[in-house]
Amino acid sequence: MRLIQNMCTIAEYPAPGSAAAADCCLGAAGRRLVKIAVVGASGVGKTALVVRFLTKRFIGDYERNAGNLYTRQVQIEGETLAIQVQDTPGIQVHENGLSCSEQLNRCIRWADAVVIVFSVTDYKSYELIGQLHQHVQQLHLGARLPVVVVANKADLLHIKQVDPQLGLQLASVLGCSFYEVSVSENYNDVYNAFHVLCKEVSHKQQPSSTPEKRRTSLIPRPKSPNMQDLKRRFKQALSAKVRTVTSV
Repeated sequence: MRLIQNMCTIAEYPAPGSAAAADCCLGAAGRRLVKIAVVGASGVGKTALVVRFLTKRFIGDYERNAGNLYTRQVQIEGETLAIQVQDTPGIQVHENGLSCSEQLNRCIRWADAVVIVFSVTDYKSYELIGQLHQHVQQLHLGARLPVVVVANKADLLHIKQVDPQLGLQLASVLGCSFYEVSVSENYNDVYNAFHVLCKEVSHKQQPSSTPEKRRTSLIPRPKSPNMQDLKRRFKQALSAKVRTVTSV
């Protein structure tokens, strides 16, 4: 599994309905496409999480997030899917609540699923989860969006501020899957978080396979002749033939 290409940034993301938008939404080789947005507070490790999933590598330092959109291929239940992952800038919190730019809102509306990330070393990033989950669902009214909550930096035990059980309990209340990961130390946990989300979206995309009911014929099927009736007709025909021969 490899990084295929760096598609575009949030600032450059094409307007809905444009030709560029259609190009961005096409899966490689006509494969089904799953679009995932990764959101959370600043400094929780969103970019590190995305890069780890894409390349299996961990890089400690990153430039300020410009909101890159990446693509890779993933095998889900024997099918190869094209996965687009949208990295997003950190969400700011003010007295009145979340401060989400229109660019970020557009990314959330674009997505088929969302990964909400917080850091176990930052309690304030944990407090954002409930508000952020509500904001995501409000942008997808009428359709409950698949969401995974990821607690990052599980390896930093000496500065941990959030017990993993709190994250698990909150995710359970919100109806989300929950993963505690260490992006720097464990690739498998990162992969599993994205994999379960891709699987859920893939199942939602598949049309319901209800078998078509057979149309009953308007012309009634003729009844099979009774065996006794056949014998009776045969005897009648044979008797008539014998009478004809005798009269001759």
